[in-house]
Amino acid sequence: MDTVKKVLKVIGIIAAVAGVAAGIYFAVKKFLEKKNAEADCEENYVSCSCCEA
Repeated sequence: MDTVKKVLKVIGIIAAVAGVAAGIYFAVKKFLEKKNAEADCEENYVSCSCCEA
């Protein structure tokens, strides 16, 4: 019975670490997408002098 508890405990620890890693991955991915979207807006901006009259 003790062996089963130890195995479940190890599996729980692995699942917790995987959950934290996934959370960090998605947070970084979302942050980089937002940062790249802001940079793309500035790079792709073209002013039109014909509309400024």
